[in-house]
Amino acid sequence: MDAYDGGSKAPPGPGAAPPPPPAEGRAGIAGLSLPYQVGVAVALAVVAVVVCVQVGMVFLHVAPSNTVTKQHGRAIDDWIYPEFEQNWKLFAPNPLQQNIAVQVRAQIRTGDGGTRTTGWYDLSAQDGRAIDGNLLPSHTQQNELRRAWDFFVATHDGQNRPVGLRGSLSETYLRRIVTLRLERDDVAGRGGAVELVQIRSRTTNVKPPKWSDEKVSDRPVYRVLPWWSLPERDEDSGSAKNSGSAGRVQ
Repeated sequence: MDAYDGGSKAPPGPGAAPPPPPAEGRAGIAGLSLPYQVGVAVALAVVAVVVCVQVGMVFLHVAPSNTVTKQHGRAIDDWIYPEFEQNWKLFAPNPLQQNIAVQVRAQIRTGDGGTRTTGWYDLSAQDGRAIDGNLLPSHTQQNELRRAWDFFVATHDGQNRPVGLRGSLSETYLRRIVTLRLERDDVAGRGGAVELVQIRSRTTNVKPPKWSDEKVSDRPVYRVLPWWSLPERDEDSGSAKNSGSAGRVQ
């Protein structure tokens, strides 16, 4: 007979129940201590509230005018602008039926001290050529100039006078974009500098389909802005120069 080891447990008999499996640790939030659980719950609640407010504000911003937007329009705009701006409307009753091109010309101070005025550069046409046939056009080519012009029109009256505090901001933004475009096209030439810029829009109606009896005018309508001066810059920052290249409209 084998000796019995009193320090060890006897093996279970044939009819004995198997021992219970070892307890597993709790996973997820349940595995945290109570203070951490409370902190996570509060954080999740805050995130959920912010998401709900964001969705609600964006919906009210793009929705048609209603009682809520009339009473709380200022608060909605303060929440949306500038990070979450949306330039489209839900249930738009009158989709765009016009082509709008933004054009610019410049007054140049030449290297010999004289001045000259360039022809009109069609910046929208330049963007159109860059997008046409491009499978992955950049956001700048698609939206920068168009959104800047929409921003200007929305913050100015029919006489191009700013309405509200954002009017001067839209002017600065639009002027900066067209100035960079002129510099990229090297409009000033060697030793020259851009002193003034003038912007205009050219609006034409989209032709109706051939089967339609609708008649629309094909004459373009221009909105011409006054000449804008450019701020003085250091020589190290570069000056606008002229190549007399693509996109120019005489």
